[in-house]
Amino acid sequence: MWAEPPRDGTLSAEVAGWTRRTRFELMRRLPLAFATHHPQGMTLAAGRVFLTTVEVLDPPVPLPGADGDTSRRSPGRGRGHVLVIEPDGTLAADILVGEGDAYHPSGIDYTGGLLWVPVGEYRSHSRSLVYTLDPVTLELVERFDVDDHITWLVSNPEGGELYGASWGSRRLYRWALNEAADGGLVPGEPEAWDNPSRHLDFQEAQFDDGGRLICAGISELPDAHGGVFELGGVAVVHFDERRIAADVPVPLFSAAGHSVFRNPFVLTRHGEDVVLLVAPDDGDEPCGTEILTYRVSQPAEPAPRVGNLRKLA
Repeated sequence: MWAEPPRDGTLSAEVAGWTRRTRFELMRRLPLAFATHHPQGMTLAAGRVFLTTVEVLDPPVPLPGADGDTSRRSPGRGRGHVLVIEPDGTLAADILVGEGDAYHPSGIDYTGGLLWVPVGEYRSHSRSLVYTLDPVTLELVERFDVDDHITWLVSNPEGGELYGASWGSRRLYRWALNEAADGGLVPGEPEAWDNPSRHLDFQEAQFDDGGRLICAGISELPDAHGGVFELGGVAVVHFDERRIAADVPVPLFSAAGHSVFRNPFVLTRHGEDVVLLVAPDDGDEPCGTEILTYRVSQPAEPAPRVGNLRKLA
């Protein structure tokens, strides 16, 4: 079931048809029996899963007067990892990424032969380092930095474009990638626009052709008992038209009680089936991190009733 997603627009069309009646049938639970810390992003390449995760050694803490401003907190201390996982769940490699205060790797995607890996400071409106990773040789190359916390990156190699988003995906970016004299890739000035939706903070994304991105994430909302409810969902973002083309909540939860879209996801196909892979739970939670695989299906909608008007007596 670890087939790389098609990039032909069919998956975003599937998501556009999802409703609250869409079914998610759990097909496989794959426990990861090694340190996974706090998973962030996931993609499929070369027959393996690549999972980014942040190991927090000293958590960031709010600075005096921060009043909820996530940019006003200490940098904390930690290590960023890209975990390379075999189909049987064994660990093939653990690649350290980041430098200094930039230790938080985020959402990733694989297209055009490379994984794009952003590693930011663990606070908003900060900075990020951008790496590429060859999924076969595992060569890691630092490409450039960005004056913002980048929470995910996806690429369109045919268009020479890189898409990304800020903390919580409040701002969406697109860079044109130009080839430098040394053969490297250099981004131009970003095209940016503010996310018009407050429904979800997109935590992860994947490219699906035609300027369309499949994005998923959560919003943490207060419940009636003083706790927190994780509202999860998925959206289709049409970057060229600067709009959210589809947006649907998904009430599906993990063993630890998290929305399955808390962080990493991959939407792909296995034969005729649409398949969703997620890894929402941390390594230190009761069941540890598991890669959960769901078959997604859409039940037939009931026939609509005809709303004829009648004259009131």
